[in-house]
Amino acid sequence: MAASDRMMLGPLVGSIDQGTSSTRFLVFNAKTSELLSHHQVEIMQKFPKEGWVEQDPKEILSSVHECVEKTCEKLQQLNIDITNIKAIGVSNQRETTVVWDKTTGEPLYNAIVWLDLRTQATVERLLKKIPGKNKSFFKFRTGLPLSTYFSAVKLRWLLDNVEEIKQAVGDGRAMFGTIDSWLIWSLTGGKNGGVHCTDVTNASRTMLFNIHSLEWDPELCRFFDIPMEILPKVRSSSEIYGLMCLGDQSAALVGQMCFQDGQAKNTYGTGCFLLCNTGQKSVFSEHGLLTTIAYKLGRDKPVCYALEGSVAIAGAVVRWLRDNLGILKTSQEVEKLAAEVGTSYGCYFVPAFSGLYAPYWEPSARGIICGLTQFTNKNHIAFAALEAVCFQTRELLDAINKDCGVPLNQLQVDGGMTNNKVLMQLQSDILCIPVVKPSMPETTALGAAMAAGAAEGVGIWSLNPGDLTAVTCERFEPQINPEESEFRFARWKKAVMKSMDWVTSDISSNGDTSIFCSLPLGLYIMSSMIILIGAKYISGNGN
Repeated sequence: MAASDRMMLGPLVGSIDQGTSSTRFLVFNAKTSELLSHHQVEIMQKFPKEGWVEQDPKEILSSVHECVEKTCEKLQQLNIDITNIKAIGVSNQRETTVVWDKTTGEPLYNAIVWLDLRTQATVERLLKKIPGKNKSFFKFRTGLPLSTYFSAVKLRWLLDNVEEIKQAVGDGRAMFGTIDSWLIWSLTGGKNGGVHCTDVTNASRTMLFNIHSLEWDPELCRFFDIPMEILPKVRSSSEIYGLMCLGDQSAALVGQMCFQDGQAKNTYGTGCFLLCNTGQKSVFSEHGLLTTIAYKLGRDKPVCYALEGSVAIAGAVVRWLRDNLGILKTSQEVEKLAAEVGTSYGCYFVPAFSGLYAPYWEPSARGIICGLTQFTNKNHIAFAALEAVCFQTRELLDAINKDCGVPLNQLQVDGGMTNNKVLMQLQSDILCIPVVKPSMPETTALGAAMAAGAAEGVGIWSLNPGDLTAVTCERFEPQINPEESEFRFARWKKAVMKSMDWVTSDISSNGDTSIFCSLPLGLYIMSSMIILIGAKYISGNGN
């Protein structure tokens, strides 16, 4: 790009992409969707006890500041005027729960990450209040089953177990939010007038939000015994707040331009998230999927829904091979190891480190590697780990095809793991349909930027289908016969069954849970000139 072209870029849109493993800030050309610059910072995960996963909210906020500053420095080195950044969107890991003190601006506890398992005893205690202990009792109101996954249960645990939070709630000082709310409040003034809000996509992942009335549900709040005054105000996914946002998986859905009924995308990040747009109709799954809000792109625009299949462990299994087993030096090395053998040699890996999410919703499952022989080596295990991601996606796709009645004839993909060509070819082979990867894989951040740039009062990015820039793609076609694919998938299903009912819960008088009595594979597992806006989504760098 010539220097003269850089100076004439026109309006730019930034995107904060805050995921489970890292934070990024990216800047796009609003006219061409071109990614101009970005910066990324890895986020530390803490494991204070087995099954517990936490992050420091202040570290997350600091990483956002660092990414924005570094990206703006890179733009200036390219002679790009940063005052042309007209809006900033936010995409975030969903369900991760933060409570902070609005008078000091300080978090009152670490953020409890979405795949944390400490709340299993809380879930079982709440189930006793439901007729027939039916996990799906609130599904037609929330789209969700009662699970450790969602924010209401994490918030209930915090209120039961953290004295500082109990006291702050009693004093009227506490604020609750998912990561988007924490960032928006902090970036729009914090204790000096910060905006306490969320968008419909993140609210729909709390189990406190009615996805039809688009409001916090008083009956649900009473059931979980959550004081409504600590909840953020719910807004659309595309409007000026000072800052606006979108849950990461919804952002990826927008970034993949899945605006039509029946269009779907799969994001490969820390977890794996397959979303299918069902338009203005909320479809309730009979095959283990979630009903969630895809987006609401403006105050007066209609809400659009999606069916979602959520897998807890995707990219996280590669990190586990690297950090826990030490068979990889870098995450990228898994592709080389798998390619050297081209087969798992009958080895199957079920990475149920946090139980199994969709379509099973089975918290008692734990990770297993089976089919081992003396011939098995680290290459086969690496291949089996990649294959596990593909098998889990196959289960989600089968469920969506059954619920929607019209099978997908190709799968659009995004997320960091899609850079792994072995994985993408494996995915096509196991699904028996083409896999289509955009040449610009940052679709979560792009979706957040699009929603921010399209917000009323900004209006520099058109979301009309005819105005959207065509995206070039890489296509992976199936290279094995369907019979072989079905045989391998059947063996995988057999392994999944063996991972079930591995642990039981013993609830002590103080509410603690001992569910780790047997765990063969433990989980160690701006400047003032920039207008802050937000664009909130449901998909992306893996929650």
